[in-house]
Amino acid sequence: MDDNVNHDTQLTVREMAQQARAAARTLATLSGEARARALAAMPAALQEAKDALMAANQADMAVARAAGLAEPLVKRLAVTDKVFRYMQDRLEEVAALPDPVGRTLEGQVRPNGLRVCRVSVPIGVIGIIYESRPNVTTDAAAVCLKSGNAVILRGGSEALQTNQVLADAMIAATTANGMPDGTIQMVRTPGHEAVRELLHLEGLIDVIIPRGGKELVRTVAAESRIPVIKHFEGICHLYLAPDAPTEMAVALAVNSKCERVEVCNALEKLLIDAECAPRLLPAVVQAFAAQKVELRGCPRCRELEPGLTSATDEDWTTEYLAPILTVKIVDGLDDAIRHINTYGSGHTDGIVTQRLDWAERFVAAVDSASVMVNASTRLSGGGDYGMGAVVGISTDKLHARGPVGPRELTSYKWIAYGAGHLRG
Repeated sequence: MDDNVNHDTQLTVREMAQQARAAARTLATLSGEARARALAAMPAALQEAKDALMAANQADMAVARAAGLAEPLVKRLAVTDKVFRYMQDRLEEVAALPDPVGRTLEGQVRPNGLRVCRVSVPIGVIGIIYESRPNVTTDAAAVCLKSGNAVILRGGSEALQTNQVLADAMIAATTANGMPDGTIQMVRTPGHEAVRELLHLEGLIDVIIPRGGKELVRTVAAESRIPVIKHFEGICHLYLAPDAPTEMAVALAVNSKCERVEVCNALEKLLIDAECAPRLLPAVVQAFAAQKVELRGCPRCRELEPGLTSATDEDWTTEYLAPILTVKIVDGLDDAIRHINTYGSGHTDGIVTQRLDWAERFVAAVDSASVMVNASTRLSGGGDYGMGAVVGISTDKLHARGPVGPRELTSYKWIAYGAGHLRG
């Protein structure tokens, strides 16, 4: 059997896309209340499948460890009770969000009486290609259904059994609540052939969203014939301004890095202003030593703290996703902004300061999807922004930027109401 065949449904990837296109046309006509009912049924469906899910997840993790997958990546596979409840909570939150479809974005009555408006509509069919974290399966399905889109999911082979149980539970819930066949589908075969075909189905799939390592994102962007919303790497910075309070600065740096080191909004680079470095750097070093985080410093940092590992040029452009942090002393706000705009990935960057004018300059000048003022970089995401689940954090500027939730997966159409109006 070909690699691009779904063994459960015997559908080729093209046939799945055709079914998704038909489902999308029906979804566009359904009410927000109908879609919300289907979403609200998903947490209970997951609960019924929990034992099977946990068994599948343990099997996936065992295979991953046996294959030599790095432990931080194995950790991202784990579905703990906390992660399971997180998935259920996100489904409930998305179900309760306002309907993003059918919103009047603007409108006017022309002098001739023609009523013109711009209204939000679903994009259509979304293809999502992702690695590791199984909660992406539930988040992606929820966000796509909430926004009236059909979705084809292609998770990583390292979580195949886990993702299949999650997808089957959600498909059962949507079908039982009146959603069309093909609303949620999953490509279940390992290997690259199915992904390659998915990327070439322009006309059937409207947008591709890759979520994973930078090599996955680059490969998808290079090979796809379909528009791509890229969830690229998170080289996140925090700048400690001269007036940054010691306790707040250290707490924000530690939380930004250590709350979870393996996620895209974890801190990777810490910039300390030269004016406050003698005060803040020793406190930073002590705090991160307690967290067992390796600090790599610039030459000026190492003059103050000789025990630091020397940072290399490569360190400034590396997303570690590990307990490693690079530290640099900078000469003022403008120097910090230049460094971030040169070496950052446009994901999330922050400043710690008590001066509003410095904060406003930083916010205006830093070219990132999220800019944090006196807040942890770990707060840049759908849940903490009140968006519920998201399918990723886009580092693009078109079509979506930052957390990609239900509203970001809508487009719009123009509607004109006349009374026999003719072009004069």
